[in-house]
Amino acid sequence: MGRRKCWRPQIGIEKGGLHFRKRRTRYKARYTWPAVRNSNHIIRSMSKFTVSRLANTDVLLVQPRKVDDPRGYFMETYSRKDFEQLGIVNDFVQDNESLSTQPGTIRGLHFQVPPHPQAKLVRVLKGAIFDVAIDLRRGSPAFGKWCAATLTAAQREQLLIPRGFAHAFCTLEPDTEVAYKVDDYYTAECDAGIIWNDPDIDIDWPVTARHAILSEKDASLPRLSDFESPFTYTERK
Repeated sequence: MGRRKCWRPQIGIEKGGLHFRKRRTRYKARYTWPAVRNSNHIIRSMSKFTVSRLANTDVLLVQPRKVDDPRGYFMETYSRKDFEQLGIVNDFVQDNESLSTQPGTIRGLHFQVPPHPQAKLVRVLKGAIFDVAIDLRRGSPAFGKWCAATLTAAQREQLLIPRGFAHAFCTLEPDTEVAYKVDDYYTAECDAGIIWNDPDIDIDWPVTARHAILSEKDASLPRLSDFESPFTYTERK
């Protein structure tokens, strides 16, 4: 079966001299497996947070409730109690933050292998990103497939990326600031990655290879076919 066509998020063109692909704005998320019909599916909602599942994956889109008034706004971005009520039971132990000065900056695809795998809760403080997750769990029906969502500082979405997934993002605006929580500490000997433009994964990046900005480390990561995954899939209950 071929890929099912779907609308893709508009993320800007010709920014900072980089050539971004034009995208339409009907849905916020993009997937590659044919079963996808909708961008996401709301699975739980409460007064402070709404949680949606990206298609048939274990990647969750979390939308905090923002309260506006003449002074500006207020919102809770994380509450252990409320997240547990929503079924998110990760014990986050470390907060990370990055600044990418140029649009078209790609960071990833990153993950940590056992015994120190990490789940991530990602949000944008300033600017916008095209945020990507790839399922690396052996036995998963979505193994090697990717899903993505556009996260912006204006909308304050958060993406929960479980253990067993690789993660990367591409910045869509100058001076984009990204913050994320992880549920295990950084461990250098467990640090791993997959090359961002692996043709077997075939991510539909919003920037061309010619104009993508990467670190030397990220530009030399191996392909998925050269990686023997230690992660295994457990079916959701």
